Amino acid sequence: MRDLTVRPLTADDLPSLAALNDAAVPAVNALGLDGLTAHVPVCDLALVAERDGEPAGFVLALAPGAGYASENYRWFSEHVPGSLYVDRIVVAPGAHGLGIGRLLYAAVDARARELGLGVVTCEVNLRPPNPQSLAFHERLGFHRLGEQATKGGSVVVALLSREVPAAV
Repeated sequence: MRDLTVRPLTADDLPSLAALNDAAVPAVNALGLDGLTAHVPVCDLALVAERDGEPAGFVLALAPGAGYASENYRWFSEHVPGSLYVDRIVVAPGAHGLGIGRLLYAAVDARARELGLGVVTCEVNLRPPNPQSLAFHERLGFHRLGEQATKGGSVVVALLSREVPAAV
């Protein structure tokens, strides 16, 4: 079994995580180093998953009231106020299936409980399709609240939500 840990994201992580993020397009939108560097301070939660000491994934989540112009964050702010919004969760292709996504979501759940938030929200692309992510989120108990066209209609997302599980 490989050694998997989760820790806070640091400035030293940004170059490798920007590359990891941009390699995951179109499942997530490209940010580049400058975009990721500007976005992380807006996030309430910014964590890195390490596999054998190397970054293998990360999660960025926003609490209610963040200054974030995302169409999807705005939708959840209006329709599911009081939720912790997962803006992106990215796992390196070579690390899929190792439990990193579940580990990151466990940290999201813990943060939601700390903030007194009972719901976690996110979106998954339907167009372009991302069936692996949709299946993963369904296995974690997310359910579809609706769909939304974004980026001028070039992207359609499933808007997902789930109640935060009780602490184990």
